Amino acid sequence: MARLKTTHDIFSAIGEPKRRILIEQLVLKEMAVNELVDIVKWPQPVVSKHLRVLKQVRIVSERKDGRRRLYKVQPEEFRPIQEWMHQFEKYWGGSLDQLDSYLVEIQERGKK
Repeated sequence: MARLKTTHDIFSAIGEPKRRILIEQLVLKEMAVNELVDIVKWPQPVVSKHLRVLKQVRIVSERKDGRRRLYKVQPEEFRPIQEWMHQFEKYWGGSLDQLDSYLVEIQERGKK
C-alpha cells in the first residue's frame, strides 16, 4: 500500500523534524515567516516550504496582515493524533500502576 503524500496526511506531515520545530514555535505565538527564519536560522524558502505543508494538512493557518502573512497553530486539528494515541493510554496507565507498586515494594524492603 502506498503511503499518503505529506500534504494530505497529518501523521506524515508532523513526522518531519523541521515541521515539528516550526509547530513548537507557532504554539507560542502567531508569527510571520521572517520571524520564524530568525528563530530557526533556516533559509526562508525552507521555512515557507514546510509551512505550506503544515497549512495543507490544516495544522497551521495563515492570515494576511497588510503585506505580511501570519501563521498560527490550529490545536483542534491535532484531534486525529490524539484519538490515535488514545489507544495507548490503557498501556501507559497500567505501566505506571505497576511502577508505583514496584516503588512501594522497594521502599518497604528498605525499611526492613
